[in-house]
Amino acid sequence: MVFFKLLKLLIIWMFFSGLISYCFLHRHLLSTLFSLEYLVLILFLLFFLFLIKLGAELFFILIFLVFSVCEGALGLGVLVSLIRMHGNDLLSSMSILSW
Repeated sequence: MVFFKLLKLLIIWMFFSGLISYCFLHRHLLSTLFSLEYLVLILFLLFFLFLIKLGAELFFILIFLVFSVCEGALGLGVLVSLIRMHGNDLLSSMSILSW
């Protein structure tokens, strides 16, 4: 029982450290995408432990993984498009009028 409480605290700490890195490392698009993928992996771990504790089916995890892969592919597409248009992945070089 103590192990699950410590694991829960560790996951919460990991999630908030991912949120802090997402908020403060927003200069480059690649670092922002890495922070989002880190948050998705932590949510996957939390979702997995929650479903295991409930004894539920794990098909929901497969659906979650499909959506997270689609999100990652979309982020990489935006990154490639931004680098081709502007030559770098700095978010400050992007203007709302250029899209």
